[in-house]
This record gives sequence, structure tokens and C-alpha cells, in this order.
Amino acid sequence: MGAAENGANAAKVEELLGALAEALARGEGVTPRPASTYRLQLHAGFGFDAAAALVPYLDALGVSDLYLSPVLASAPGSTHGYDVVDHARLDPELGGEEGYARLAAACRARGMGILLDYVPNHMGIGPWNAWWMDLLENGPSSVHAPAFDVDWTPLKSELANKVLVPVLGDQFGRVLERGELRLAREGGALAIRYFDHVFPVAPRSVPLVLRHGIERLREALGPEDPSLQELESICASLEKLAPRSETRPEAVAERAREKEVAKRRLAALCDASPAVRAFVDENVAAFNGTPGDPRSFDLLQRLLDAQAYRLAFWRVAGEEINYRRFFDVNALAALRMEEPRVFAEAHRRVLALLRDGAATGLRIDHPDGLYAPAAYFRRLQACYLAERARALAQARGTALENGAEALLLERLFAELEAGRLPARPLYVVAEKVLAAGERLPEGWDVDGTTGYELLAAVNGLFVDPAAERALDALYARVAGGRQDYRRTVEEKKRQVMSSSMASEINMLAHRLSRISETDRRTRDFTLNELTRALVEYVALFPVYRTYVTRRGEVDARDRAYVEATIARARRRSPLVDPSIYDFLRDVFLQRYPDGLPEAARGAWLEFALKLQQVTGPVTAKAVEDTAFYCYVRLVSLNEVGSDPGRFGTSADALHALLAERRARFPGSLSASSTHDTKRSEDVRARISALSEIPGELRAAVSRWGRVNRAHVRRLEGRTAPDRRDEYLLYQTLLGTFPDGGLTPGTPAHAEYVERIQAYMEKALREAKIHTSWTHPDEDYEGGVRAFVAGALASRTFLRDLGALAERAARAGRISSLAQVALKLAAPGIPDVYQGTELWDLSLVDPDNRRPVDWAHRARALEAIQAELARGPEARRALARRLSAPDALAGGEAKLLLLAEGLRLRRRERALLLEGDHRPLAAEGPQAGHVVAFARTLGGRAVACAVPRLVVRLQDQGGGAPRWEGRLPLGGLAARWVDVVTGTVHRGEAPALAELFADFPVALLASE
Repeated sequence: MGAAENGANAAKVEELLGALAEALARGEGVTPRPASTYRLQLHAGFGFDAAAALVPYLDALGVSDLYLSPVLASAPGSTHGYDVVDHARLDPELGGEEGYARLAAACRARGMGILLDYVPNHMGIGPWNAWWMDLLENGPSSVHAPAFDVDWTPLKSELANKVLVPVLGDQFGRVLERGELRLAREGGALAIRYFDHVFPVAPRSVPLVLRHGIERLREALGPEDPSLQELESICASLEKLAPRSETRPEAVAERAREKEVAKRRLAALCDASPAVRAFVDENVAAFNGTPGDPRSFDLLQRLLDAQAYRLAFWRVAGEEINYRRFFDVNALAALRMEEPRVFAEAHRRVLALLRDGAATGLRIDHPDGLYAPAAYFRRLQACYLAERARALAQARGTALENGAEALLLERLFAELEAGRLPARPLYVVAEKVLAAGERLPEGWDVDGTTGYELLAAVNGLFVDPAAERALDALYARVAGGRQDYRRTVEEKKRQVMSSSMASEINMLAHRLSRISETDRRTRDFTLNELTRALVEYVALFPVYRTYVTRRGEVDARDRAYVEATIARARRRSPLVDPSIYDFLRDVFLQRYPDGLPEAARGAWLEFALKLQQVTGPVTAKAVEDTAFYCYVRLVSLNEVGSDPGRFGTSADALHALLAERRARFPGSLSASSTHDTKRSEDVRARISALSEIPGELRAAVSRWGRVNRAHVRRLEGRTAPDRRDEYLLYQTLLGTFPDGGLTPGTPAHAEYVERIQAYMEKALREAKIHTSWTHPDEDYEGGVRAFVAGALASRTFLRDLGALAERAARAGRISSLAQVALKLAAPGIPDVYQGTELWDLSLVDPDNRRPVDWAHRARALEAIQAELARGPEARRALARRLSAPDALAGGEAKLLLLAEGLRLRRRERALLLEGDHRPLAAEGPQAGHVVAFARTLGGRAVACAVPRLVVRLQDQGGGAPRWEGRLPLGGLAARWVDVVTGTVHRGEAPALAELFADFPVALLASE
């Protein structure tokens, strides 16, 4: 490109940047922050058109933005969409491009936005994923090899330039000799089939099949036959292809082109020549061998050995797999989003939706899995602005050439870095789990998180801290001794690192060993010593990951975590040479010794970047998918983002969190139930209420142990269930027991038993104590299934269970309303999970993805709106009627509160998105049972007051809390209106009895 052309491009880009800056200053192109979101789980049975049909109902509910599970093409039959197989297409099973266009139009017609769940960290792999199939066919020489995080030089030399694919149901030799691996011809391509799996045959190995016994064909046709010559020519062209270790771009492109030419030629030859077709198909049959004749499979093994993949027994994945996965899920391969071309290809379709207004924001799934999250979010914002700039250029009739495109993106990065453009023009929230006391990294160009930290804090408000000792004693009795949660997490991290993620740890340890060998002061560290130190470090690391940058920068936050963890590991490992931990610390914090060569510094940095991609998955598997099912003191605390070792949340701690949220990330979602929560908000609230009656819980657990003893199965040296699993079951039943009870022999009873059995099976396997996903123990699982069925068939047990469950539910319903009110008024954006506008007693997925009765909810909302339309007195009467103790079980009170709160969010959008957070303190003997705060902006105010720990108050009031005391409102307004009841409150300190007279919670707006 000449200097003149460069100059013209630069001038064009600068002009475009000026126009973009002016548009952004007018608010054009800055995606609006939602007032609220409503999450829908899409799948083949509930796609885009079904979602569009709900838009009128959700609009009437007050929702501002639809929040959709992943919409890009996923593996056929996917029920969640996180196994994306094609970033360029909208999922045809959901309705494809046309269906999505109808949904977007329905939302646009009602002024609603669409928040999309986007998955950058990984893809679903299989025959539907063209990128993955190309990788398997061509190895490092694949056009798409840069997309996947594959270690092409792994510890096992036999896997050099190969991908380990652990899909076989048995040892490789047994599978092969049973004839389960079959070679097949599909047109001009050869493939290996294993039941539903398909694996391409590497181009350079195809001649092994085509040339096998070719003398027969030569004798039959004669050496001058054109068909024979074409076949030999095809073989020669394939043999001349660059080897799969070749990664030069021009060689990769030539290989990709020529292999497809050869496939077309072979297909045409087989169509044109019956003799060649018969010869090739006979060879295919010969390669497939004969079961019972082991030597007949030698040909197929030789062919398989020549591939860019190695098929293996699925159980070897934990130790030998050499592609990075999503956690330990073999079917989800991690992507290298740090590569600009990979990023561009993976985001092209979703950025076009955002550019065209068919989507208005993104929820980014699992950014902790990314190589460099901060850089990813900066690139996402820059590429979004690039799309806006292209749209401006098109409107002006200006064309951007390739050189100008690259320059535009470069300049956008610079403008964002310098702060001359809005830092977050695109609304983005990150699914980031924050440990207790952890803050979201400063350098992320996001509006906030998906809200796990708020969920955990609000959830803890309804746990009585005074009950901790009593529940500790009860849990010690059922668990057979005291169990420390932090030690449990450390133990489970070690378990994960020695099993499902052993390969990742082995890879890191060998990297560290190679680094140690480069310095005479560290070369005597043995591999075993380094591995032990690494495992200890990861086991003790207190958060999911650090964020060392690709430039080797380590911020103060991460430095403090690393230093503290190294110090603790050193204390815990008296037999390990302390200097090993000093070495590990220095490598991670990039403290290079004098004279370290540049290449060695690169190895240090690469180790640090790889290590922080491993600590997150290890922690997630050990905590959310293991420890949460092993440590069951009070399982309402076992929630994503929570620390079950911390017994509840104080009001002061909640206010501190809300104040920081308002100051730093007010665009965060305020979630209470999500597709990832272990229990719904309503189940958690009911279980938390048990903390207020620990004596009753202890007595009930003792009674039920005696009543159900006959259902316990005696196994060799143990019982099924053991006492801890039985205690988990009782908490689960108390949290999910249907309002109105159960009658054995009815369909509802059978469905409930099946749900609980399915949950317990998942819980047992996740705990990995008596059984697991990889090694199921049918005897133990069968014993627990029988126990659940036997216990729930007993009318005596059901009556006793139902009585305590209803006692917990009465308090839990009040707590659930309080959670809704808090998230409606708190800094952040209230997020509603599908169906939870009424009571929802769901457990972890797939239980929380059961079909929702939308018609029932729509009818209930219409009835409420009809009553509200009758005027103020009807409004107040409706609120009283729906929230009366006997009527609360219906759930319409929750729907009423949510609908009125969401409408308030629409009316007071700026106030509730940007307003200050002011804690309010109640006065009087019940002050500790009230949490309250106000939001203020420009002379307007909204106040929220909710009860907590209400069991004793209900007992004293004969079912409904009896209130004493007042709530000073800080002189913010002289007159307030309760948005639910319509009640007008005057004065600066209304009585609590007045605030909660007509409804269990108060959501007030100043007049």
C-alpha cells in the first residue's frame, strides 16, 4: 500500500472517528441500560416464536429487556445453548434467522431490548462443528487450529501434533476388535464412525486406503486406463500435501484448498467408474476387519495411527487430554479468543445483531476462562464501535478498504484507552463469581456482573446468626464430627487436581520444571517437588483467578492474593524446601532474576497466564460442583457466589455492598434465581427459615431418622443413605415440599418423588463420596432412591414433614417477598428468572428448566391489573387479600409486588439506575428485624423497607408479624406513596405497623 493510499485511509478514519464521537455524545449508538431483565431458557421446544408470544405478557409485567439464553447454533438437541457449534448462524432449532427477526420485531414494537447470553470461552465439539472437524482432519495445519487451545507438544510423545479425543466406551483395543470403529466413504471423503461420532480421515493418509491392493485394479483395467491414472493422480496429489506439522499461512491455505480438490475428484471418479468405486469400497470393507479375527484390524489401526487425533477411552481424559476444556467437560473445547482472527470470526454475527438494534446488550459467560479477560472486553467494545463506525460510513456513502478497517480498529483501541470515547458504549455484564471480599477488576470494560455477589448477600440476610452454634452441633452429629468448610474446599481442590483435571496440573508442573532448569539456583528442584508445591498453591488460593496481563503487569490486588497464598502454603508444607515457594511466587509475579534472557521471560509469563486459566476451573469444580454437596450444614447458603462457611449477612454488610455497587458498577444485574443457582430463591428462603428454629429442626431430624430407619439399605460397611445425605434430603424436602401437601398415589406425588430422586442422584454424584459421574455406584444410588420413595410413601412422615415445611414456608414467603423488594430498589438492574414471578420451588438444573405455565401467570396478572384499575381502595384491598397469611401460598402477592416494582423501575429509570444509596435504620424493639434504605436523585426518592427473621414475630402475632417501632426516612420527603398498596405515608418516621399494615414489605416513592 502506497503512502498516498495510507494517508487517504488515515484521513478517512479520522473523519469517521469525529462523526462517531459526535454521535455517541448525542447518545446514538450507546446501548441503553435495561431497567429490568427477564431470563428465558430457549430450546427446540421453546424457541424464538414462543418467546415472541410472551412479549405482551412480559411488557404488561413491566419488564424492559428480554434476557435470552445463547441463541447461536448449538449442538442438535441442546437444552441450554452453551455448546455453540457455529458462531455465524442463529440456532435453526430455535427458529433461525427468520424466527429471531420476528422476536426482535415484537420486542422493538413494545420498546423492549434484548440482552443476549454470549459464550466466548468454548464451543461444543462434534460433527456439527466445522472448525473442530477441520482441526481433527488437519491437526496443527488446520485453518482453524488457532481457534482451539491445544498443546501440540504434550508430555506424552505419542500425542505430538495430535489431539486426544476421549470418547470411547472401553479400552481402544477392545473397541477396535469388536468392530465398533468403522471406516466409511462419503462421496470423495473418508471418515471413521463410532456410533454417533464421526471423525475425518487425514488427507495424506487417504492413499493408505486407495492404494491398498491397487495391483488388482491395475490388472483388471490395464495400466493405461484413465480411471486408474486418475486414482493414482489423486493419491499423488494427497501425498504431496504439506505435513500436518506445517503452520506457515501459505502452506495451510494451499493444503486446505488442495485437499478439497482431491475430495471432489475422488467423488467424481467413483461416480464415473463403477470399477474404481467397487475397488475403493472393497478396500474400505477390508480395513474394517472381522470381529473374532484380531489381526484383521491391523489395517484400520495403521490408518488410525496416521490421524491428527488419537481416539481413547473416556476415562483417560483427566490425565492425558491435551486440549483445554470448559472445566472438565470433554465435549466443550476452549477457544483462544486472544487471537484477533478468532475473535473476529466468533463475534461477527452477534456484533451485526447489536449494530442493527436486534440486540441491545451482552451477558458474557465465564470470562474467567479467557486468556486475558480485560483485553477481551476492551476488544469487544472497540469492535462494537467499529460496527457503529461502518454503519456511519455506509450512511455517508463512504467505503472502508481493508487498510482503513485495520486502522479504524487500531484508532478505536487508542481512543478508548485514552478515555476520549465512552468506556462502555455497549452494555455488557460479566458472569463473574466474586469470592467474599473480592472486587471486580478495575480494568474491565463492563457495566458489572450478573449478580451472584448480591444474591449471596441478600440470601444471607434471612439466616439467623444466633443459630450457628446450634446448627454446627446438629451437623456435627449427623456428619460424624466437625467439618470445616475451608478445609473441605482445599480437600476437594486436591481431589479435582488428582482426577478430572490432572492433565492440566501435569502440564503446568512440566512447564515450571523447564523454567527451573534454566537457572543454576533452581535447577535442582525435582518435578515431584514442584508438582506438590503447585497443587498446594492452587488448593489454598482464595479466589477463582488472578489477572496478570499479556504484558506481564500484576496489580496490587493480585500481588496480595499471591503473596498471602504462598506464605500460607509455605507454613502448611514444612517438608517442602521453602525456596520452591519463593521460586513459584517470583515466576507468577514476574520478578525476574538479573540477566534473565527475553525468551526465558516469555516462558515465565506464559506459565503465569496458563496457571490463572487453571485455578478458576479447579475452584469451580471443587466448590460449586463438589464442596456444595459435601458440606451441608445449612444448604440455603450453598449457592454460587456464597461462602457456606459464613453464617449469614448483617444489614451493615449488605449496605456496604450496595454502596460499592452504586459507586463502581451500578449496571450489574440483581439476581435472586438464575439458570445456574442450586436452589430457587423461594426454596432458599424456606430452608433459611429453619435457622430460626434450630431446636425444632434438630428434634424433627431425630424423629425422622427413627421413622425412616426401615428404609435405610445396609451395604457392606455403610448405609444408603448415610446420615449426611439423609440430612441433605430432609433440608431439600423442607425447602421444596409443595404448598398444600402431598397425597401418595396421585400424579403430583409421583412427579415429586421422581424430581427428588433425580436431584439426590445428581447431588450424590457431585459430592463424589459414595458415587460419582465417572464411577457410579448403583448399590448406593439405588439405596437412596429406595429411601426417598419409601419415606415419601409414609403418610405419617408426610404429615410430620408437612407441618414443619409449612412453618418454614410461612416465614419463607415473607423472606421471598423481601428479596424481591430489595432487588427492585437496590443499585443494579433487577433480573427475573423465568416463572419465578410466582412461587417457584425448583432445584438445580435440569429441575429449574421444567416447562413454565405461562397461561396461568398471564391470567393471574390480568386479574391483578383488573383489580388495580378499580381504584385506590381496590388496590389496598387487593394487597391485603393477597398477602393475608392463608392467601400467601397462592403466590399472587409476589406477582403483584414484582409487577408494581418493575413499573416503578420504568417510571423512575434514572433514579433507580443512578441514584445514591442511603441506609435507613429502624427504631424500637424490633429494629433488628428490618432492613431499609433509600435511593435519591434530583429531589426524588424511593425507599425500601423489608422484614427479616420473622418466625418469632409470626409466633407472637398469631401468623402475621406484630410490629413495634418506627422507620425514620431521613427527611427525604414529607409524603410517600406505597407503590403496591397505594397507601400514603406522611411524616418523617412512620410506624412499622403502619408501613407493613397492608403488605409484608414496603416499597415507597416520594411525591
